[in-house]
Amino acid sequence: MSNKLYFMVRILFFMMLISSYCFSQDNDSIATVYAQKKDSANSGNTIKTRQIDDVVITGTIKAVSRSKSPVPVEIYSQKFFRKNPTPNIFEAIAMVNGIKPQLNCSVCNTGDIHINGLEGPYTMILIDGMPIVSSLSTVYGLSGIPNSLIDRIEVVKGPASSLYGSEAMGGVINIITKNALTAPRFSTDLMTSTWSENNIDVSTRFNLGKTAASLLSMNYFNFSRKIDDNKDNFTDAALQNRISVFNKWNFRRQENRMASFALRYLYEDRYGGEMQWNRRYRGSSEVYGESIYTNRVEAFGLYQWPVKEQVITQFSYNYHTQNSFYGSNPYEATQKVAFVQTYWNRSFGKHDLIAGLTFKKTFYDDNTPGTLSADGMVNEPMKSPILGAFVQDQWEINNKHTLLLGYRYDYDRIHHSVHSPRLAWKFSPNPYHALRVNFGTGFRVVNLFTEDHAALTGSREVVIRSDLKPERSVNGNINYIWKIPAGKRMVNLDASVFYTYFSNKIVGDFDSEPDKIIYDNLHGYGISRGASVNAEYSFDFPLSFNIGISYLDVYQKFDHEPKKVQQLHAPKWSGTYAFTYRFPNALTVDFTGQVYGPMRLPVLPDDYRPEYSPWYTLANIQVSRSFDSGFEVYCGIKNLLNFTPKDPLMRPFDPFDRYVDDPVNNPKGYTFDTAYGYAPMQGIRGFLGVKYTLK
Repeated sequence: MSNKLYFMVRILFFMMLISSYCFSQDNDSIATVYAQKKDSANSGNTIKTRQIDDVVITGTIKAVSRSKSPVPVEIYSQKFFRKNPTPNIFEAIAMVNGIKPQLNCSVCNTGDIHINGLEGPYTMILIDGMPIVSSLSTVYGLSGIPNSLIDRIEVVKGPASSLYGSEAMGGVINIITKNALTAPRFSTDLMTSTWSENNIDVSTRFNLGKTAASLLSMNYFNFSRKIDDNKDNFTDAALQNRISVFNKWNFRRQENRMASFALRYLYEDRYGGEMQWNRRYRGSSEVYGESIYTNRVEAFGLYQWPVKEQVITQFSYNYHTQNSFYGSNPYEATQKVAFVQTYWNRSFGKHDLIAGLTFKKTFYDDNTPGTLSADGMVNEPMKSPILGAFVQDQWEINNKHTLLLGYRYDYDRIHHSVHSPRLAWKFSPNPYHALRVNFGTGFRVVNLFTEDHAALTGSREVVIRSDLKPERSVNGNINYIWKIPAGKRMVNLDASVFYTYFSNKIVGDFDSEPDKIIYDNLHGYGISRGASVNAEYSFDFPLSFNIGISYLDVYQKFDHEPKKVQQLHAPKWSGTYAFTYRFPNALTVDFTGQVYGPMRLPVLPDDYRPEYSPWYTLANIQVSRSFDSGFEVYCGIKNLLNFTPKDPLMRPFDPFDRYVDDPVNNPKGYTFDTAYGYAPMQGIRGFLGVKYTLK
């Protein structure tokens, strides 16, 4: 701890040096700026706002101005996420209100992303509009997407199955990568922390004549220091050694037709477990460790046909292998997903019509019962081709009303025909108000062993009650945006209410038997409902804030039972906050964080640990300074209040359950369990980084 405190003191001293330099060098410029602001304030009463009508693609598959889209789309730039620098998407997305990156294992730190309280498999992750992040890669692959690739992230909360198919029941997160034609010529970002987390991003752009440009990017992340601050003999955070290489090509074509192609490779070696573990114990029952090797290749692109009509083909392919041990239990899996989509876009008067065809083929094989034949004698990899067709009409009735009607048809050889209608309506009486109403249905075909990490750890036996049927849902949400004049600027309010009804919902029963997870279609129904509000404002002086609050009520109701059962890891209340103060000489202070209310946790029978987590916040502060030369220096403190969960592991001293049947020392029959953790085990820590950009 003394080393950490020493590093904190050095960082705070570094902050003070920067601040003193700024104020000593730029007193005249500060006075000039405030004088200019005063003169500007006396010159007129025009409202100052930087409202930009961004172009979005996620809600309607084609580029459309955000103000005209009947589907509410939230946009977050890379600059927004740099208020709290992180090495990957999984950690960064926590800054978005209503989205929670959930750690599902306190040992290997696997995670998924929840939108409006729905579990991770209901969230579709796209890269440049392509379903690159397949179900197997959601287990660990989200931490392998570096922030250096991002131009912006678009978020659609609510029904999207009519455009994107199975996984889009709860919402879509579309990661838009940088355009090689406009990316900086060179950029690098080096960051380290007091926990010895080292992250390196390097990218360069080069042109091939006047018609093509290529962006080559490399990310390397290394965390190899074993830390056990809570003294349970288990690593507080999983050790990771990860490299990602990304290459994207963009082409200039006649009549501004689009064309791009990208490749990405990811390798990761991840481990969490007992402090004395090393590689010679991998797969053994002597020392407990969870060791995962991941190899992943992605290819995706877009091509607009050279014809008079607007016809666009998008394609993607990913190959993912995982070689892992959870204690002595092996898990080896391979997944290959090929996807192609062609759509036609044409305007007819006030109607904008899109029609398209899709084909997706998934190959999945592993060493679990999930790919065995019905008699359990022969390995039968899953080969799942799905054909789809969709049509969408966006009708601009007048300058106040826009109506969107959509329908998708999918055919799967096991579940046959699946229908997904969609309706969206936007009413905007003036530039200050916009009301959007969205309704749709969704479906999801589940592979437990690729989506639920609890089925892999080996700490509980997996029981599947019957042949699992695909889940169905009916979704609806209402979104209201109100721009309120406040002095010479605007307060932006964005409020939503949402409701999802599930049938055939697949749930894991952690409660009936302590040593088992029992999966079955829900004999009843599931509900996810709630509301969220975002507020954003920039003062006349250089202070701005972004605050969000969400209320969730996510539960299952079983037949013939009077009580509803709250979903695990879904807090009733949550929120985000980001405050930024900019000094006139390019010095910036950011204070960011998340707040979470009590959430139900997977406790064991007669568990001494509380069933609900406490209120807690993960707060961060950063000081950064940019220079005209292209350099930027930043430093700060993460988890400022030093919050970590208590007792995330049950019986960490007996991870192989050798002494469970001891009536004297274990009278309640507790077993080793990793599912209780609800927040990162990383306490307060400092970070320091330098960034350089050559435009």
